[in-house]
Parts: sequence; structure tokens; C-alpha cells
Amino acid sequence: MSTPIFNAVKPMAKIITQIYEVQTPSEAEKLISLGVDHIGSVIVSQELWKVPLIRDTIGTIDCSGTRSSLIPLFSDMDAVLLALDYYSPDIVHFCEALTFQNDVSGKYNELILLQENIKKRFPEIKIMRSIPIPQSGMTDPMDTIELARLFEPVSDYFLTDTLIVEKFGSLSEDQPVKGFVGITGRTCDWNIAAKLVKSSRIPVILAGGITPDNVFDGIMHVRPAGVDSCTGTNAVDSEGNLIRFKKDFGKVKGFVDETRKAERIIGHRPELQAGL
Repeated sequence: MSTPIFNAVKPMAKIITQIYEVQTPSEAEKLISLGVDHIGSVIVSQELWKVPLIRDTIGTIDCSGTRSSLIPLFSDMDAVLLALDYYSPDIVHFCEALTFQNDVSGKYNELILLQENIKKRFPEIKIMRSIPIPQSGMTDPMDTIELARLFEPVSDYFLTDTLIVEKFGSLSEDQPVKGFVGITGRTCDWNIAAKLVKSSRIPVILAGGITPDNVFDGIMHVRPAGVDSCTGTNAVDSEGNLIRFKKDFGKVKGFVDETRKAERIIGHRPELQAGL
């Protein structure tokens, strides 16, 4: 008998709402009050990995019953294990810009081993792995499903995110954070994301340019287990430039409200759960 996949037809569960990058307890408290399910923080430096304010933020989130998520922008085994021991998040999230083109040094094996060790050392912490998908309209430079299959046994969630590629499908060096995927403000190819959702045995969260204006359409097209927003819910300055690490709470409310609207529609129309 084959193993049932996560996205088989069944009653629709609550769609997860996830917001990054939240670095202070005060912002976390406001997001909690708006009904956000997962609240994520980022450690931007391996050298300066111990940030008491972020630990306080995670503590605030965990005390509320909301789930905390933490991205370390490094993958050194010892450093990651030290960070997890210090912060104790509910979820650790890895987002390297992986493609089959750039695995020349066996990086995949190192990351899989890292995740295996985290599961042994911290069984209570869930692991989220970003699966890079090119922006809409570009050629897919790697087999997304095959890439996901490599990490599925050592992951608890996948998150799609937008990988910037060149016109002919080659990986661009112009990622916002070199070596990592995310915070592009661009949508990934939703058709590829939907294929990942249908094939995955673990929950898939849709990310990549998700805003209050497109989250409803993204859910209806992709049918993910959750949706994630970072730049799409950031505040802007007087010139309209996005402010990193500062949220616009009106945008966050709109994001949550639109997600719940899609959730209600899917719940009332069971045929939509199968993408029919």
C-alpha cells in the first residue's frame, strides 16, 4: 500500500500564516494580536549569533501559544547547534539558494547531515527547508521535485521562495542575500509551487513576493498548507522604500484577513481541496 501524501483530499486544516523578519518583542506582540500563526526572526551573522533581544522575542512568541521560527544565515554545524540551544525556537528554518548547478562540493550532503543531527539533538524543534523556485515566467534551472525529495526525510515543512535566475535559466548572483534565497519581493512560479504541493508528503508554505493583494490568489492557485510574507508586509519610508525588520501592521492584518477568506472558501467547497 502506498503512503498517503499530505495533500490528499480531506477536510481543510487551518492555513498557516507566517511573517518574517520580526526581531523585537513589541513587534511580536502586535503580530500575535493580529492572529499570525508563525512569527520568524533572523540571525544575520555567525560571528554575532547571540542576540538577547531575539531570544526575548522568541520567548514572547512561545508564551503566547504562537509558534516561533528562526533563520540562521549560516550552516556551520557547531554554530547552529549552539544557536538552537540558546534560542530554543519551535522551528529552525534553512534557506540556502540550492540548485543542482551549485552542488559541486557536496553541499547538499552537509546540509542533510546538519538536519539529521538537529533532529537527534533537538527532537522538539521542527525543521523548515526553503525550496528555491524561479520567478514566474523563467525557465526552471533545476528539478524542484527531485530537490525536495532529497530533503523531505529530514524536514518537517517546505517553504517555496523565489530564486532569481538569468534570462536563459542560469542562477543569478544577484540574490538579495548572497548564497540564500528570499526577500526578493518577487513571486515564484506558482505552477511549479503547485506541483510541489501535490507531490509533497510534508506541509508546503507558499512564499516569495506574497502580499495582502495576492495572497488570496496564491492560495487558490497553489493550495499550500500555509503562506509566508516578509517584504510584502514591511513598512516603507517617506520615499516608498521598504524598511527591513519593520512591519506594517495594516498590511499584516490584510494578509491574515485574505488568508482566512481563502480558507473559508476552500472549506465550503471540498472540490477545491483537490485543486479540481
